[in-house]
Amino acid sequence: MRLLILGTGWMAQEHARRFGAIEGVDLAAAVDVDEKRVGEFADGFKIPKRFTSLEAALDWGDFDAVANVTPDRIHHPTTMALVAAGKPVLCEKPLAENFGKASEMADAAEAAGVVNMVNLTYRNVAALQKARQMVQAGEIGTVRQNWLWRLSRGHGSNGVLGDVGIHILDFASYGAALDIDHVFCRLRAFDKAPGNRIGDYQLDANDSFAMTLDFANGAFGVVHASRWATGHINELRLRIYGDRGGIEVVHNLEGSMLKACVGANVETAKWELLDAGTVPTNYQRFAEAVMSGVQTEPNFRHAAGLQKVLDLAVVSDEKRAELRANADTQ
Repeated sequence: MRLLILGTGWMAQEHARRFGAIEGVDLAAAVDVDEKRVGEFADGFKIPKRFTSLEAALDWGDFDAVANVTPDRIHHPTTMALVAAGKPVLCEKPLAENFGKASEMADAAEAAGVVNMVNLTYRNVAALQKARQMVQAGEIGTVRQNWLWRLSRGHGSNGVLGDVGIHILDFASYGAALDIDHVFCRLRAFDKAPGNRIGDYQLDANDSFAMTLDFANGAFGVVHASRWATGHINELRLRIYGDRGGIEVVHNLEGSMLKACVGANVETAKWELLDAGTVPTNYQRFAEAVMSGVQTEPNFRHAAGLQKVLDLAVVSDEKRAELRANADTQ
């Protein structure tokens, strides 16, 4: 598989390292509007071709798939052009700025019949995959409640909600193997500088959010994310409670952990650490999907559904109202 990397910022380096280590994947080209940056990136990863426009790369065309690592607002126009050219795409999160654009991307990819994935990186966490298997196998019974907590690492296009919200919702709904029906959200921005301004930047993006979710089976979810949680760096916790037991997944910079309270341990509230094994990464699964021609998850349609929930979260905060996730977006 000859891969083109579109966008050569920090995250693109991770894509280059990950894809470069996969047998059968050739880093064929890189694209960035900054000629100096794309040159340094291509030289650093021994990528033979480099372009300063996607149009020039498409005119060349000698690549099989694309890792789209452009800024959020660029995902939609570039991916639409790539899909129109019949190129499989692994797009960074969030898929687009809003549900309308994300849905259009999913429609286009499905109509073109090209492999499409979104890099929801917590799918790489073995503990989450194992937790999902346990839920689906009925080891904790019917899911009743889902708690999630996450610390952000920096400003995104829509604060904590836009930066990590899509990861959180995927982590919660995927781990619990449930779809989201309703959402209620409150957003909060904290004072961070005099007048909440630094130079030309108005610091008005949300720094924390609290969200409640109703899942398709009637389970209730509570989600909280914040830039400030002393003692926790880029940490995520997922707790899933069923009528026959509970599961907890913890993932942070030190690794991941899976614990369960099931069976006879429920009576004594004893939690046991489980071996989750290992799982293939999104990079490996995308490469395999492109080479086999078999679509895999998480795809554009799934990410568009998550984007819809994020859009509704903003409206929910503005209206102070619970909104249906399966209704038309206002």
